[in-house]
Amino acid sequence: MRILILGTGGMARQHAEHFAKIDGVEVVAGVDVDPAKLRGFCDLHDIPNAFASLEAALVWGEFDAVANVTPDSAHYATTLMCLAAGKHVFCEKPLATDYAKALEMTEAAERAGLIGMVNLTYRNVPHVHKAREMVLGGVIGTVKHVEASYLQSWLVQPAWGHWDKEHQWLWRLSTAHGSNGVLGDVGIHILDFAVFGAATDLESVFCRLKTFHKAPGDRIDGYVLDANDSFSMSVAFENGAIGVVHASRWAAGHINELKLRIYGDKGGLEVTHRPDGSELRASVGEDVLSGVWRDLMVEPVVTNYQRFAAAVAASQAGQPSFRHAAELQKVLDLSVQSDRDHGDHAV
Repeated sequence: MRILILGTGGMARQHAEHFAKIDGVEVVAGVDVDPAKLRGFCDLHDIPNAFASLEAALVWGEFDAVANVTPDSAHYATTLMCLAAGKHVFCEKPLATDYAKALEMTEAAERAGLIGMVNLTYRNVPHVHKAREMVLGGVIGTVKHVEASYLQSWLVQPAWGHWDKEHQWLWRLSTAHGSNGVLGDVGIHILDFAVFGAATDLESVFCRLKTFHKAPGDRIDGYVLDANDSFSMSVAFENGAIGVVHASRWAAGHINELKLRIYGDKGGLEVTHRPDGSELRASVGEDVLSGVWRDLMVEPVVTNYQRFAAAVAASQAGQPSFRHAAELQKVLDLSVQSDRDHGDHAV
């Protein structure tokens, strides 16, 4: 598979490095509107071709697939262009900024018989795969309650940079710059973490969003800081369980932490993922009687990048698919609606 990387920002490095390690995959081109950034990226990763526009790259056409690493608001138009040209697409999350666009992208890929997958990064965490396996195997019995959280602290501490001075962070705080806030940025991650780990889809959602005061006039330079910083969801799952899903950028002390707790009538599971590692704990069997939790050993899993390459090679749909990401986007859209009308919404 010959792959082109569209967009050469921070996340593009991950794509270049991961795809370069896969046998039979060659990164053949990069695309970016910033000439200096494009040249530096291609030189760093030894990518032979560089294009200033997607249109120019498509005219060249010597590639099979595209890793779409453009900003969120650009996913829709650029992905449709790639699909129309007969290229498979591995898109960064979220698939689109609203469900209607995500569904259109999904149907376009399916209609063309092309592979469309989304890089929901935390599918690469083997501990959530093991938790799902245990849920499906009945180890914790019937799932009753789920708790999921995604906690970041970059509005409290400069762990990744100064949010009030650097454009790479400021755009995430402004709806005018294409951001749907923490809901759109990491909401899709923690929703996928929850439904995948608990092995069930969502049935309904009730959500509250909050944007906190951060600067005089809530504006810095040309950025109006109006995107949501925190959200809290009360959710119901299709298997009958209920749960809570929440995320915040104000979580002091949590640089980047995902946590998933799944409770059934025979036991419980807890997955934690941080930049320095992951863990899976379980309280099952006799341990339930005494409230003992034990760490479990977990085997590695194939990455999303490997899954995409395998799907293209086999001409078979892979996961996480466009359709799955579109369904998650529907939940995000309904969450915004729920915050506006203070209502519970069926998914």
